[in-house]
Amino acid sequence: MPHSVPRAASPLTHEPEDLPDAPAKAGSEEKEGAMEGPMDGVVAPHSPSEGDEKKPDVKLEDLFANDDDDDEEFPSSSASDFEPKSSPPTVPVQLPSAPKGIDSAIMLSFYQRLFPFRSLYQWLNHSMKPSDDFNNREFAFTLPNDAYLRYQSFTSADLLRKDVVRLNPSRFEIGPVYSANPRDRKTLRKSTAFRPISKEFVFDIDLTDYDEIRTCCDKANICHKCWTFITMAIKVLDVALRDDFGFEHILWVYSGRRGAHAWISDKRARDMDDQKRKAVAGYLHLLQGGSQSGKKVNVKRPLHPHLARSLDILKDYFQTSILEDQDPWAEPEKTERLLQLLPDKALNDALRKKWDSAPGRSSSSKWTDIDNLAKAGVSKTLDSKALLEAKQDIVLEYTYPRLDVEVSKKRIHLLKSPMLVHPGTGRICVPIDTRRVEKFDPLGVPTVTKLVREIDEWDAANVKEEEGEAKKVPDYEKTSLKPYVECFKSHVAALLREERGVKREREEGDVMEF
Repeated sequence: MPHSVPRAASPLTHEPEDLPDAPAKAGSEEKEGAMEGPMDGVVAPHSPSEGDEKKPDVKLEDLFANDDDDDEEFPSSSASDFEPKSSPPTVPVQLPSAPKGIDSAIMLSFYQRLFPFRSLYQWLNHSMKPSDDFNNREFAFTLPNDAYLRYQSFTSADLLRKDVVRLNPSRFEIGPVYSANPRDRKTLRKSTAFRPISKEFVFDIDLTDYDEIRTCCDKANICHKCWTFITMAIKVLDVALRDDFGFEHILWVYSGRRGAHAWISDKRARDMDDQKRKAVAGYLHLLQGGSQSGKKVNVKRPLHPHLARSLDILKDYFQTSILEDQDPWAEPEKTERLLQLLPDKALNDALRKKWDSAPGRSSSSKWTDIDNLAKAGVSKTLDSKALLEAKQDIVLEYTYPRLDVEVSKKRIHLLKSPMLVHPGTGRICVPIDTRRVEKFDPLGVPTVTKLVREIDEWDAANVKEEEGEAKKVPDYEKTSLKPYVECFKSHVAALLREERGVKREREEGDVMEF
């Protein structure tokens, strides 16, 4: 991070930029949908071996120089009549009966009747007309038997839908746009002819990275209290991406269980090379070291404007969500962690004595004690400025976004598609409206079983009314998925409007050249 105090340098390993075949990213079924994989047809994901290529420093200021959707993509009743033509699969796959934890018939019904394939196509294609932005895009399917099918590509939404319905995957990831069609990669004479050339700039936030400071839950478990960490992260990152870098088309998506992803679709973002992505990710990355390390926040003073703004956003959350809801220093060993972050030994000794005499003292009270004892003069050598800065660093350590920066740094990374079913929870990976981010309830997101039931209930209640209608109601409008689909479609429509404007300006510029 440019505003961080440099730590001891560590040797860098090399990262072959022209090779798109990095190994699969290890992790749980989420983390949070980000993967890399080998250059095979059907494989099982395995552990990565990756590093960061040493590259020259780049200054941040040098980094950057509505058509309505057709609702026929959502059938109004049965989807069994949908039979678009499709090219034969690259690798024939023998499928088991169902994805893990979810009935195969329910998953199939979701893909046939509810998944917004056409909106997804427009979002990734950046146009209503076919282009290489979609044709040369990699898709990777996780099949119900956990086999991993990579380097799939399609020329239309219908062909993508056809294969998804045929394979009935538990999930699928979206990869970069390549210089050639991913299906043709093995026919190219030179390996360098197949390389990633663009991809949405993405961020991944996972609550497991907060396990050392959240006290209400751990691992894959979440509740409303710890979801506030995700809310804080979205608010800090969204304003930084918009105000500091000028990005506009940012889609925040619930991962389906314990995290959130950001997809940035501005053309400037999509066209960034890995070095620029690494620089922007480094600008936003703050905390250093693992759970057993010492001080995690080491920043220069005066605070960088981004950090000063973040601190202003986070300070109220620190008082309520951290001190009151999480009570992070309730246990003696956690209290020692707090004392390690304070700069004065005499003050620390006085605080320790006070807290040892009151074992049940809350974290909120302990935080207040720091200023009270400092003002009481328990230390003759106390530097009030150093104490203020230490307290600011503590607020940042307990509230600032904890990013999986590896997902952001490379175009080759694959990330789980929005609007899918999470195979573990059954919840849909829905968009998060940043205008109402504090009201988003991850535990209230509809499950795929609930959606199928809602369609059946709506059809039963409206069978007579629908008989005389010329146009049937799309299935998603019969369910609690409707506001999320409309949010996604609105995001796509705004992106398409800008893309049309950019192309028009480019065409007019070409006409003026003689």
